[in-house]
Amino acid sequence: MTNYHTRITKILSFTLVSFATFAQSPIQPKLGNQGVQIIKSQGYEFKDLNKNGKLDQYEDWRLPNEARVKDLISQMTLEEKIGFMLISTTRMEGDYAFQQDAPKTEIKSGFNEEDLVQNINMFSKKPLPVPVMSAVGTTKGVTQYNLRHFILRANTSAKNIAEWSNNLQRLCESSRLGIPAIVASNPRNHITIDASVGLSVGATVFSKWPGELGLAAMRDLELTREFADIARQEWAAVGLRKGYMYMADLATEPRWQRVEGTFGENADLAASMIREITLGFQKNKLGTGSVALTTKHFPGGGPQIDGQDPHFVWGQDQHYPGNMFDYHLKPFQAAIDAGTSAIMPYYAKPINTKYEAVAFAYNKAIINDLLRIKMGFKGIINSDTGPIEMMPWGVENLSVLERYQKAIDCGVDLFSGTGDPTLLLETVKKGMVSESRINQSMERLLTEKFELGLFENPYVDVSYAENTVGNSEFQKRGDLAFRKSIVLLRNDAKLLPIKKGTKVYIESLYNNSKTNTPVSAGLANELGIEFVQDKKDADLVVLIVTPNAGSLFSSTGAEIKLQLSDNKIDVKYINEVTFSKPTVVVINYSNPWVIDEIDTKNLKTVLATFGTSSDALLDVLTGKYNPTGKMPFTTPKSRQAVLDNQSDVPGYLKPDGYALFKFGEGLGY
Repeated sequence: MTNYHTRITKILSFTLVSFATFAQSPIQPKLGNQGVQIIKSQGYEFKDLNKNGKLDQYEDWRLPNEARVKDLISQMTLEEKIGFMLISTTRMEGDYAFQQDAPKTEIKSGFNEEDLVQNINMFSKKPLPVPVMSAVGTTKGVTQYNLRHFILRANTSAKNIAEWSNNLQRLCESSRLGIPAIVASNPRNHITIDASVGLSVGATVFSKWPGELGLAAMRDLELTREFADIARQEWAAVGLRKGYMYMADLATEPRWQRVEGTFGENADLAASMIREITLGFQKNKLGTGSVALTTKHFPGGGPQIDGQDPHFVWGQDQHYPGNMFDYHLKPFQAAIDAGTSAIMPYYAKPINTKYEAVAFAYNKAIINDLLRIKMGFKGIINSDTGPIEMMPWGVENLSVLERYQKAIDCGVDLFSGTGDPTLLLETVKKGMVSESRINQSMERLLTEKFELGLFENPYVDVSYAENTVGNSEFQKRGDLAFRKSIVLLRNDAKLLPIKKGTKVYIESLYNNSKTNTPVSAGLANELGIEFVQDKKDADLVVLIVTPNAGSLFSSTGAEIKLQLSDNKIDVKYINEVTFSKPTVVVINYSNPWVIDEIDTKNLKTVLATFGTSSDALLDVLTGKYNPTGKMPFTTPKSRQAVLDNQSDVPGYLKPDGYALFKFGEGLGY
């Protein structure tokens, strides 16, 4: 009798919910349809995604997402569910990302049907115990492996991406259940030094903005929100509906090789930035115009020992010598409160803490107890790329099947790094993971897709994409951000703003080379300054210094040094110039560089940039724009200060004598 009443209650509850939903006179959404039939019912239209000629609950956009998700899960095979739990690199026609000795070909909007199988760990350079299919031929991935989550790394035109996205969605729509794909990307809107595959796409056709450090330097939350909203419009226009971003990690260890992707060292500032960016991309609630974000790398990757990164075996340990573990959680809590769709745990394993010394994706106390229960996160747990096969820190003794089992038990819903579901499927078929647990992940993953409106219309308007991405109005706002991100650190000799009539020589120092930076005659006339081609003719020299530590993925485990000379800058030359001519030194900070090799007696005028444009820099140098930027982190005085550093402690809390330029420092005219 009890079961009977329970069933009746559920039916009545569902009926009431449905009635309430229908009673609101639902508005017909635009259906994007490039293959399936349209079902008409009660004056509305629906897509017959499973091609059975009737309206199923998951096809009925009037119903609550919860009901649609449950219905779809009931129709999916185990194989379809398992494929849904993988997210891997997908490649466009002519795109050979991650492939050694890749041919240089034009990237087009068709599919790349080649599998990319790795036998060597791309980070350790050692043989893998099990080969990894890091990218799958597109058609095979969709039709045989049931993949529906993809990471696009290709850097090409808006037209190509939009056409390719439509091609992919058309292929997905033709499948048994017509489940659409969701395509993710790393950041595409920032000027960055390390534009490595897997970190940032670098310069693209999308609107250009300062790097993440530069956004933090602006101290303008309204413009930060506007940036995210503009980027959201551009991404959605081409079919990119998921961002593998942004980093809520804190730059408390100045040597860490991923400082450039953070919002600095201060937890409160980073939290504010993460909040605005999350709301800008996702809006107050995921919807048809949103781009879902994956906030990373929980619980914060900043406190790496000696700055070494856990992509590599030599960087796998993360410690908290200053006992500031909780400090690093603040930006993640802000992301959760703002509704971030997914969170990505990092590769590292904590040492000398109360937590198990296993990588965070395998750490139940971190993922379940802390993130889910204590911090209240309800969304998707997305592993970083390759913790099962390539970076199983702390669980090396477990088999691949056992690693899947442990990670799923901890709460991971989506595995990045492989496109082959065979071993994950075997884990379930052997009873190591129950299908009911798989269904829990499916609920989260499918809910995101329904909320984004992909089941109704996953297609994009190619012409609209071309007109939207990188348009001049968007770029005007990015140009303002460039100017607001520049920090004036010293102006002791009052060389700035540059006076009209001054003869100026500009030179860029990068990769141990020096390049004269010419300025057009028209711009020179506009600014009222004469730009000369030889520094001996100059009244003032501007040196634009861009240290280059090399790509993260080129790391060998050697000591990470922050002195300019160790990062491909000719310091002897800088000293010669500053001794002979009044000089403005402009330093691009992708890390908190140590600049004590420059003779401080002559270093009287210094600016900091974090990825900017030449026009923005000239506007600040000439006073056309009054500098307003503030440092997003503290820069150390010396190499010894770096060596004495506690990696989990922000610079502004470190002892007197640590800082050369302090967090929040910045002058105006």
